[in-house]
Amino acid sequence: MTTHRNRDPRWVRPALVGLLIATALFYLWNLSSSGYANSFYSAAVQAGSESWKAFFFGSSDAANSITVDKPPAALWPMALSVRLFGLGSWQILVPEVLMGVGTVAVLYAAVRRRFSPAAGLIAGAVLALTPVAALMFRFNNPDALLALLMTVTVYCVLRALEGARAKWLVWAGVAVGFAFLTKTLQAFLILPPLAVLYAVCAPTSVRRRLGQLALAGLAAVVAGGWWVAIVELWPAASRPYVGGSQTNSFLELTFGYNGLGRINGEETGSAGGGGGGRGWGESGIGRMFSTNIGGQISWLLPAALILLVAGLVITWKAKRTDTARAAFVAWGGSLLMTAAVFSFMAGIFHEYYTVALAPYIAALIGMGTTVLWEERRSLVAAGTLGATAVVTSLWAYVLLGRTADYLPWLRWAVLACGLAAGLGLLLAGRVDRRIALGAAGLGLAAALAGPSAYAASTVGSAHTGSIVTAGPASPRGGPGGGPGMGERPVGSMGQPPAGPGGQLAVTGGARPGGTPGAAAGREGGGGGGMGGLLNGQSVSSKAAAKIGAGADDYTWAAAAIGSQNAASYQLATRKPVMAIGGFNGSDPSPTPAEFKAYVQKGEIHYFIGGGNSAITTWVEANFIKVTVDGTTVYDLTERK
Repeated sequence: MTTHRNRDPRWVRPALVGLLIATALFYLWNLSSSGYANSFYSAAVQAGSESWKAFFFGSSDAANSITVDKPPAALWPMALSVRLFGLGSWQILVPEVLMGVGTVAVLYAAVRRRFSPAAGLIAGAVLALTPVAALMFRFNNPDALLALLMTVTVYCVLRALEGARAKWLVWAGVAVGFAFLTKTLQAFLILPPLAVLYAVCAPTSVRRRLGQLALAGLAAVVAGGWWVAIVELWPAASRPYVGGSQTNSFLELTFGYNGLGRINGEETGSAGGGGGGRGWGESGIGRMFSTNIGGQISWLLPAALILLVAGLVITWKAKRTDTARAAFVAWGGSLLMTAAVFSFMAGIFHEYYTVALAPYIAALIGMGTTVLWEERRSLVAAGTLGATAVVTSLWAYVLLGRTADYLPWLRWAVLACGLAAGLGLLLAGRVDRRIALGAAGLGLAAALAGPSAYAASTVGSAHTGSIVTAGPASPRGGPGGGPGMGERPVGSMGQPPAGPGGQLAVTGGARPGGTPGAAAGREGGGGGGMGGLLNGQSVSSKAAAKIGAGADDYTWAAAAIGSQNAASYQLATRKPVMAIGGFNGSDPSPTPAEFKAYVQKGEIHYFIGGGNSAITTWVEANFIKVTVDGTTVYDLTERK
C-alpha cells in the first residue's frame, strides 16, 4: 500500500482517463430517451431558468406559487444549464451525468491515495457499473448530487486524517452543508461514524481534535444554514409556499415530512405509506437484499461486508493513526449507518435511494481486494479472497434468477466463472503470478457481469416519473415495490417519454392508470392506482396550444391539482402553471379563499379539470368547461 502517486506506473493515468471517458459515454448513451425524466423537478428547473427568484427558492413555476418538497441545491446546476443552453432533455440530464463522472473521479482519488492505482480503478469501475448508479446519474432527482457530495465528504475527512488538517475537515463540513441543501437530513447519516473516527484517530491532541470537529460542524451549519435562514426570515407573503409542509415552514418540512416522518412513517400530508413500512415494502435487516431492492444495489454488498471485516482484521494491530484502517472505518461506517437507516425506516422509501450506498460499497471492494491480494501468500487471506469470489457469484446467481427471462445463460456463466476464480484465488499464493492474476481477473469479471448487464439494460431504457428502478423488469416485493408482480412500474417505463426537443406531445388527457388531472402522490403517494399518481399528464399539442394562448396576459397560464399534473402542462407550454396543493395536492396552498382571490384578480387563465377538492368543486360550479383533445379545462375568465 502506498501513500503518494509520484511513482505511479505509466499506465495509471491513461487507465484513469479511460475509465472516466468510458463512464461518461456509458451514461450519455440513449440519454434523451427519458425526456424530462421526473417532470416534477424538470418543471422547477424550467422555472429557475426563467426566474432568479424561482431559482433561489426552488419554485415549481416561474410565478413562484409553491416550491418543490426539497431544498433547491440539486436544481441549481440543471437550471443554469437550461438558462445557458435552452430547455431540453440533454440540458437537464447532462449535469447529472457529469455528477456521476465526478463521483467516480473523487472515489478513485480517495481510494488511490492510500492504497493503489488498481484499488482506485476497481472502485471506480464498480461504482460506474452499479445498476442504481447508472439509473440515478442519468436522472434528475436530487440523489445524484447527494451521492457526489457524500463521496466528497469522506474524501475530505480522509485527507484531514493524514495530518490533522483542519482545512480538509472544514471542507468536509462545507460538503455536508450543501448536501443538506440537496436532500436535508439524509446528509447527516454518515456524520456519526466519521466524527467518531476523527475524534479517535486524528494524529493530534484530543483537545485539538474536538476543536477541529467543532469548526467543521460550524462550517456545515453555515454552508447549509444560510439558505434556511433566508427562507425562514423572508416574509411569507412575498415568497413561494414551502412545498411539502403544512405550515409554510422549511423547518417543519425538514424535521417532519423529510425528517422523522421518514423514520416512523408518519409523514404529514403524504398520501401513502404508513407505519412499519406497510406502504413502502417490508422493513428489516434483509431489506437491501429483497426482491425489489437487491438487483439495484446488493450485487457486491456481501463482498463489501466480507472485505470490510478482512480489512479491519489485517489492520487491527496498526497504530491508532493508521490511515489504511481509517479508510476501512470511514467507508464501512458510512455503509453500515446508511444501510441500517434504509433497512429499518418505516416511512417513504424507494429503491433508487440506495444509490447513496454505491460509493461506499465500491470503495470497500477496491480497497479490500487489493489488500487481500497483497497478503495472498497467507492461506487465510487467499481463502478469504476466494470465498469472496464464490459468495459474490452465488448471490449474483440468485439475483439473476429473479429475472430468469433476461439473459438466462448469464447466471450459469457467472456461477461457473466465480467458482473457478474462487479456487484459483485460494491457490493464488502458491502458483505462478500470471495464473493468480488470471484467477483474479476471472473473479472480477464474474463479479461485475451481473451488475453490468443490469446497468446496460438501464441505460438502454427510458425512465420517467417519480419512482424509477434499474435493470430489467422483475417481480416486485410488496406494495413498496409499486405495481404487481412482474410489472415494470409506470413511473419507470410506463409514461411515454418526451419528444426529441423535450416537448411532451403525447395525445390524450388521462395518464396511464389514473384519471385526468388526478392528484399526484408525493414520492410514492397513495390513493388510486400508484402508476397514475406518480407521473405527469400526457399533453397533446392542441391542449398545449389552448393553454398557452394568451398566457403572457396572466400570472399563471393555468392551475392544476398536484405538482406532477401541473408540471406536464408547464413543460408543454413553457408558461407558469400553478400546482395546487403541491406534490400530492394535500398542501394547503393556495387555500380556496386565496384561489378565488387570484381568479377575481384575473391572475389565472385556466383550471385543468380533475381532483377532488373544494377548489375543484367551486370551479366546476361556476365556470364553463371545455374539452380539448380529451383534456378538460375551465376558462376562469368565462363564468356560467
